[in-house]
Amino acid sequence: MDLHIVIDREQPLGEQLLRQLRGLIRSGRLATGAQLPPTRLLAAQLGLARQTVAEAYERLTLEQLLEARRGRGSFVRALPAGEPERPAPTAVRLASAARIAAFQALPVPLLRFADNPLARWDFIGGSPDPALFPHEDWRRHLHAAQRQMGAGGAHAPPAGLPALREAIAEHLAYARGVRCTAADVIVTQGAQQAFDLLVRVLAGPGDVAAVESPGYPPVLGLLQAQGARIAPVPVDDDGLVTAALPPDARLVYTTPAHQFPLGVAMSAARRRELLHWAARTGAVVIEDDYDSEFRFEGRPRDSLQGLDSDGRVAFVGSFSKTLAPSLRLGYVIAPPGLPALKEALLPAKHLADVHGPSLLQHALARFMAEGSYRKHLRRCVAEYGLRRERLMQGFAGPLAPWFTLLRAEAGFHQAALLRPGLALDAPQLAALARRVDVGLYPLQGFAASRDGLLMGFGRVDAGGIDAALARLAELLAAAA
Repeated sequence: MDLHIVIDREQPLGEQLLRQLRGLIRSGRLATGAQLPPTRLLAAQLGLARQTVAEAYERLTLEQLLEARRGRGSFVRALPAGEPERPAPTAVRLASAARIAAFQALPVPLLRFADNPLARWDFIGGSPDPALFPHEDWRRHLHAAQRQMGAGGAHAPPAGLPALREAIAEHLAYARGVRCTAADVIVTQGAQQAFDLLVRVLAGPGDVAAVESPGYPPVLGLLQAQGARIAPVPVDDDGLVTAALPPDARLVYTTPAHQFPLGVAMSAARRRELLHWAARTGAVVIEDDYDSEFRFEGRPRDSLQGLDSDGRVAFVGSFSKTLAPSLRLGYVIAPPGLPALKEALLPAKHLADVHGPSLLQHALARFMAEGSYRKHLRRCVAEYGLRRERLMQGFAGPLAPWFTLLRAEAGFHQAALLRPGLALDAPQLAALARRVDVGLYPLQGFAASRDGLLMGFGRVDAGGIDAALARLAELLAAAA
């Protein structure tokens, strides 16, 4: 890589080179330990005599800014003590200061969680077990996708690879009762990009957006970034309280199959009421179906999208929960009854990233078409079902004096509410649990008014659940 030095032929060449090299080192743009180009190479790049460059290097060595290492070259030395590596930053007036401050203030508790190392037994929600990832099957399909693309495969279109869109539509019709064709599917980089596209297209500054409370913080952050007015809607044992929906909302975000973070399922009556409300007001319903593939009891509940006869529901799903977050693959099913919305989402998607990761889309399309995905889901349901049983046994046994565990039909987290009158609240308990290598997540971090914990069991195996809950019981007994 060329060193950025500009030489003016009308000025003394050696002095220019020396001054610019000295400035690069003292400003920190050439970091301590960085190697400078050999004198012959730099001289050729700048059109100077090699002796001119060698003299500049020698002068900087005498000034203790460079260190000559025999047989290796010249390296930047640490600046003498007391000499700053770069000038102190001066206050700069920014015309966009208010906008920058608004983004700094956005609610991103999940980002805070991601910055912290996981505990030995960590009950973080929405995180699958890496040990369950089907490495051999995935490697086989990935290699096949590489060969396919090596033979001249082009990048995927903005809506996604046609084969993957077909596989997603077929799977959702079979597993979730979603009514769609491949033409309705837009492949995204995780569910988060799907939410971002929908929010940008549907909500602008001052528009009212209804969200579940408690709910999923990243969607709240997206709406706030757009300048939308947030209307929190409470959640009870039957899910979203539809009677509390504001009549002027442009959209409503909901997790009906497995409410985040409480885990309850929306009742059939509430689902009908929500769809009638959307048809009456003209609002779009964003259905987040993030982990309902993991069902442990009862018959599968119909998706809102499958019940919707007016085409008002945008269905969002993700492979981050079923396979791995690192794949960054998700999708949104544009409402068939709103072709204009799909026609708006496609340009927004193209502007966001042009197209998604083609190689991964090819591999996932093969993985789904050959039945590997359904086989993987069956394996995960069996394993997570065992962990769920251990969690329920622990809260029904040693932890029963302190907690009420809310029942969840699907998904790989449940909410545990602390009984009133205890000496500790959930944030205090989480802080104590960290000391014994147990990661807990208070519901208060998701705007919940109730005191409790989100207990994800994707990252903790059955034996680890027993050990962690035993430590939790010891902490509570000591506090009592």
